[in-house]
Amino acid sequence: MKDIKVYPEFKDPKVRPRYTGIPTFMRAPAADTTDGLDIGLIGIPFDGGVTNRPGARHGPREIRNQSSLIRTINQATRIAPYDLCTVADLGDAWLEKPFELEAALNEIADFYTDVHAAGVAPVSAGGDHSVTLPIMRGIARDRPVGMVHFDAHCDTGDDYLGSKFHHGAPFRRAVEEGLLDPKRTVQIGIRGSLNDLDLWSFSHESGMRVIYIEELYKIGVDGAIAEARKVVGDGPTYISFDVDGLDPVYAPGTGTPEVGGFSTLEAQLMIRGLQGLDLVGGDVVEVSPPFDPSGNTAMVGATIMFEILCVVADAVARRNGRANG
Repeated sequence: MKDIKVYPEFKDPKVRPRYTGIPTFMRAPAADTTDGLDIGLIGIPFDGGVTNRPGARHGPREIRNQSSLIRTINQATRIAPYDLCTVADLGDAWLEKPFELEAALNEIADFYTDVHAAGVAPVSAGGDHSVTLPIMRGIARDRPVGMVHFDAHCDTGDDYLGSKFHHGAPFRRAVEEGLLDPKRTVQIGIRGSLNDLDLWSFSHESGMRVIYIEELYKIGVDGAIAEARKVVGDGPTYISFDVDGLDPVYAPGTGTPEVGGFSTLEAQLMIRGLQGLDLVGGDVVEVSPPFDPSGNTAMVGATIMFEILCVVADAVARRNGRANG
């Protein structure tokens, strides 16, 4: 409706004043179809798999709001994702049956199956970590993926309070369903108290590479990047980032905070270090805005989502024969 007269660059909504416009992820255009898209930005407003503090269903909306702070180019890596790929906000994988846990996960899987069939790489915002299982059901039916997983918890538990499906077990289920290759999976930042020393035994027994927080601080960011790249190799790889991997001073608004995590800068550096891998998508999960009225956790979530978007856009462009820059 507005006639732009003075600044022609404002024809692109992504560079207009950041307090204007209807919030979308990174101010990307909203789309109700996958036609012509390379990457879809997707929200999953679901927290039916939490085991303690809820609220992550509100994550996508607040991440969209805070992501208006994000500009169009990654200054550090010089990746300009919107120049490399056609990117749009595909809205939410919202649920008709949010109170039926397994039915809800199936609904999410159906959404991502359609996205994958259209050749669109998803970059998503949850939602609790149980949503990564149906994402993988959608994008990894034809072959298992590897994974770089940032978290305070391995999320390879089993039955809890009568359910095998919750945010502490998605990657055990993904391995059992043939969606995730455990020998091409690295988990970074694991820490926190336990009730059972064998809680994460599935990770070790299945062949996942677990980098506990103490090891991370011994080998440093560069060591973690090198290890992650060695583990996932050249095959298709997914990035899953739980904000509780960060120390809660950076992300207090989450369901299961654990003191002693890595910093936001370390997270950014580790994600940037994945550039060049065959990345097929990624997510940031467990942002629970009610536990952080400041909005900082959602801003962190938006920033991490942008970092993931950049390396995924670079990977998609390489697969399509387009180089960055």
